[in-house]
Amino acid sequence: MPRLSELIELIEKYTGGVDGAHETAIPRVKLFRFSTPTEPLHALHEPSICLVVQGKKRVLIGDQALDYDAGRFLAASVDVPVVGQVIEASKEAPYLCFKLDIDRSMLAALALEMGPAVESGYASLGMALSETTPELLDAALRLLRLAENPRDIPMLAPLAERELLYRLLAGEFGARLRHLAYADSKLSQVNRAIDWIKRNFREAFSVEALASEARMSTSALHLHFKQVTSLSPLQYQKQMRLQEARRLIFAEAMDAARAAHEVGYDSPSQFSREYRRLFGAPPVQDVTRLREAALPIGAAAP
Repeated sequence: MPRLSELIELIEKYTGGVDGAHETAIPRVKLFRFSTPTEPLHALHEPSICLVVQGKKRVLIGDQALDYDAGRFLAASVDVPVVGQVIEASKEAPYLCFKLDIDRSMLAALALEMGPAVESGYASLGMALSETTPELLDAALRLLRLAENPRDIPMLAPLAERELLYRLLAGEFGARLRHLAYADSKLSQVNRAIDWIKRNFREAFSVEALASEARMSTSALHLHFKQVTSLSPLQYQKQMRLQEARRLIFAEAMDAARAAHEVGYDSPSQFSREYRRLFGAPPVQDVTRLREAALPIGAAAP
């Protein structure tokens, strides 16, 4: 496909043939390149669309595995803790991915324009795969082409981004995304709870207080939060704490005891047990392995 070939060329160009994550001059657009498969990496996957144009990626959310390549894209409607792994990549054909973080205000405005409103009781897993259509590739291509002419970005990028979001909303994943536009939808209520946990994950909280913040009953919060994220609210908080502690130890050379305290743990031994359970090794051993392998921390490559 000519569209796919051009996207491959542009991503190779703007990543400079260097593995890793790459910012672009286009707001909310990142590019990813890996010339070898990666180890599984824990991350908080933010609302976004990830278009793989070469290679293959696997994302684990709860007990569900989502594999995607040039034929299918990944879309996330809420912040979801995942384990991500590039499973197909080589020097001759590196893994290449275009990622657009979703601007919720733009999405909501577009969804309201498209109407009509969908049923507000809907809630489902906040991440899914869908077919990559020629129209979606066209929109992504128009957006990425703007990197060649930076002075066009302020005027034309919002138009191309709006088209890409329109294609999302008009597709099979659109029903889920539309719920972000409606304050009384279950997805929006769960999203309020997620945003609150992200701001306050270091502090202990009651599920009753969180349910009040989300404007839900405690039973409804438990049910729909798990449907969307595959985790309970307390499990979600724990993953956020452990991922932030891992980042502090890796990126800021903080010792494990201090990192545990920084993210809200009172017991270093409990922290060590839970860290090992999530990441497969004690903090020092885990971070040493990551440094030796030059693996990124904080976000799984889409």
